[in-house]
Amino acid sequence: MVIRRNHYDAAFEAYLRAQKIPYVAVDEKRRALAKDASIKSLDFIVYASQGPNLLIDVKGRTEISPNQNQSRRWENWATLEDIQGLQQWQELFGNDFVSGFVFAYQLPENSISNSLEKLFEFRGNLYAFYLVKIDEYRQKMKPRSESWQTVFLHQQDFQELRKPVDAIIQA
Repeated sequence: MVIRRNHYDAAFEAYLRAQKIPYVAVDEKRRALAKDASIKSLDFIVYASQGPNLLIDVKGRTEISPNQNQSRRWENWATLEDIQGLQQWQELFGNDFVSGFVFAYQLPENSISNSLEKLFEFRGNLYAFYLVKIDEYRQKMKPRSESWQTVFLHQQDFQELRKPVDAIIQA
């Protein structure tokens, strides 16, 4: 295991280990060079039992409590650099690999999602993991902030495109 300070990455890695899914954790301290260009690091290379292998960038989010602004539920924003990096990795690895975001949501204790989602417990917290493939994300993404160079999916698009990680990896 790579020592991770980000609890979302650590939770996802613990999930992979608990499910006995083969993976490589990428050391994010160094950027990779390809064709004299720097590429934003990804977090994991995950080997699926069937279908394409996955190149994963984990995006940690905290699901809001039921009494908070519901328009912010299931936040799924990313940076344009994240998008470009995953696209480049997918091209470099070839046809046997698909890049995507794993949105790792830490769920509050009183979340209604706790009875609806497939959850993973890590260090006393509950997490839900969803994958959105980069090509699908790109097709539906909308600008979020020009100054921060961020994009997002509308809730309806996110609900349509997201897949529980276990359904993809262990298909």
